[in-house]
Amino acid sequence: MPVLTEEEKEFFIQNGWIHLKGCFSRDQAESITGNVWERLGMAPNDKSTWTRDKIHMGGEKTFNAQEFAPKAWEAICELCGGEDRILESAKWWQDALIVNLGSADKEGQPEAPHDLWGWHVDGDFFVHYLDSPEQGLLAIPLFTDVAPGAGGTVICPEAMPILAKHLYENPAGVSPLMDPRDSPDFRNIEIGKYTSRYSDMAHGCVNFVEACGDVGDVFLLHPLILHTASNNSLRHLRIITNPPIGLKEPFKFYRPEGDYSLVELATLRALGRENLEGWSITHPREGMTPRHS
Repeated sequence: MPVLTEEEKEFFIQNGWIHLKGCFSRDQAESITGNVWERLGMAPNDKSTWTRDKIHMGGEKTFNAQEFAPKAWEAICELCGGEDRILESAKWWQDALIVNLGSADKEGQPEAPHDLWGWHVDGDFFVHYLDSPEQGLLAIPLFTDVAPGAGGTVICPEAMPILAKHLYENPAGVSPLMDPRDSPDFRNIEIGKYTSRYSDMAHGCVNFVEACGDVGDVFLLHPLILHTASNNSLRHLRIITNPPIGLKEPFKFYRPEGDYSLVELATLRALGRENLEGWSITHPREGMTPRHS
């Protein structure tokens, strides 16, 4: 049964993101995060033990998103054009928790979006094309309440047309840092040392959204939505995950029958085009191995 209203569908096509409320319960979240402090080796009531501000944890537990968060899963299917277009593996989420605790030196000092760094789009393991299926959608489930200033992901929908145009104009592919194939930096992928390209895009924009909400809310983002972590100035425990949503086949921007997915329609809207008849990639798809600084 469809969960997205016509207004929500149009909002996604226009803006590239949507905020779904109440996709799973607080008790369900606790079943995933209950041992987080033990896993971190920190004490919840002793901030002197919070020795790292942002932690990407490995996954220990796998669970079925369709059963855990059926509303979110149905919305994912609607955005991607149907469950039959999505990899079976996308249904299986993990407790690979992304924890943001903030830091003592920045406590009580919220940062404006223009002061943030680390802007990026997801997918550090493949050559990016406009139609890349490896990252079909970005999901951000909230496993804690996330108040403004508490380390929510900051997104920059305004940059999506810039990224879409860049990929459209580079059918030979670009690196995860958006360097074109003919650039000397194409294979110089040092994640964590972001190029000025992403930052310049973000810092030239004025409209930003902080992914705030309650436990059980899920944000779904177009794969070309620029985003970054923010400073948890409140130092409230913030936990999200980032389950990959891959597709079986590349996006198609010319469908004579008109059966475009909402993600495809959002890409076309960003480009100001009805379709991309005749456009195609010019090099084989390939993986890339990033270095993490």
